[in-house]
Amino acid sequence: MKTIIFANGNFSDPQRARQNIQPEDIILAADGGARHCLAMELIPHVVIGDFDSLTPDELAYMQAAGAKLIRYPVDKDFTDLELALEYAQQLKPDRILIFGGLGARWDQTLANLTLIAGSNYNGVSLALLDGSQEIIPLHGPGTLSIHGSPGDTVSLIPLAGNAEGITIQGCAYPLDHETLYFGSTRGVSNALSDHTATISLERGTLICIHIRNAAHSEAKAT
Repeated sequence: MKTIIFANGNFSDPQRARQNIQPEDIILAADGGARHCLAMELIPHVVIGDFDSLTPDELAYMQAAGAKLIRYPVDKDFTDLELALEYAQQLKPDRILIFGGLGARWDQTLANLTLIAGSNYNGVSLALLDGSQEIIPLHGPGTLSIHGSPGDTVSLIPLAGNAEGITIQGCAYPLDHETLYFGSTRGVSNALSDHTATISLERGTLICIHIRNAAHSEAKAT
């Protein structure tokens, strides 16, 4: 069972979202992310946030259709997406997918990227999807398998310090127990040389970005 979270950012590929939703999955909407659900004719199981991005009519419609509404005050310490992630984690899903997590506001985008890579979610299979791009945090020690097509872009960006003991197989530029340094761009714009790449990390945190050339590609953390 997956938990799907719709945030209130850009939502460029509804078809891909539909392809990732199974009948048994739990759908959460972080405040205005509920509008993405409504545009797809989906009723989220839970809508969570301060509801400053939704009208009373929208809230009433979703509640009447069976959605659970969890309202927080506008003056709160956490973003709506973080509240949704905390709720999702309590459900203990096999995986959490986030749509609409990127957007025009750089503060929100950067906050969301660092949020999914935070230590609170270490051990959770988590990914942020945006069109042809998938962003996956990897904590050491850990391994990530990326499945796609030769030529797909794979970028590795260290976060909150150096990422040590990185081994990459199945990419044009392999690494063998090497370090990517925080503030360096060495890990950007690698490419799949096969249909599967394996990335292992001993210490630190990586933001792994897979940009797909084929719609059927998928990434799975192990």
